[in-house]
Amino acid sequence: MPKMTFIERDGSRREVDAPLGLSVLEIAHRHGVDIEGACEGSLACSTCHVIVDQKWFDLLQSPTEDEEDMLDLAFGLEETSRLGCQIVMTEELDGLTVKLPKATRNAQKG
Repeated sequence: MPKMTFIERDGSRREVDAPLGLSVLEIAHRHGVDIEGACEGSLACSTCHVIVDQKWFDLLQSPTEDEEDMLDLAFGLEETSRLGCQIVMTEELDGLTVKLPKATRNAQKG
């Protein structure tokens, strides 16, 4: 089974099983990683914001315009920021590493 690593807010690393076809948000919830996902992956908030390790960033599909709009609302945006609900595990992403931002901002589209 593919694996991925979350770097938690305190800097600790947690490697978890990452089933193919699940999003980073779903994988986080499955393993009790502290990512909110207030809109439940419907691309209406930025609370699943993660910072993708540079090594993996270029392997991801480009973000949609809707994802970019939501990322504009994210706290602590970085060059490799993405929404966890939009990153779906594939064989190519086995070993993916993402860091949780220091904080999140719940600014849902209404």
